[in-house]
Amino acid sequence: MPLYRRLPKRGFFNKFSKSYVVLNVRDLELFEDGTLVSPEFLLETGYVKSMKDGLRILGAGELTRKVSVKAHHVTDSARKKIEAAGGSVEVVS
Repeated sequence: MPLYRRLPKRGFFNKFSKSYVVLNVRDLELFEDGTLVSPEFLLETGYVKSMKDGLRILGAGELTRKVSVKAHHVTDSARKKIEAAGGSVEVVS
């Protein structure tokens, strides 16, 4: 049997890929009205252990509290739900 068939197969690792911390809109319900939710705030409160390559906000769930959000990426549905609840969204790079 040839050598290439005897050796184990290995996967591919993309060293340029990015890994984000993901929060849904329903996760923002945990914070009080008027809270500024930013990557620094999440690290200080211990909600996340490490920030990886950034913060991404997704639109799953409902939001009834007025919170301000600073994130590296915010989906359109999440932006609409946060602004409809009276909050604001800022995208940082």
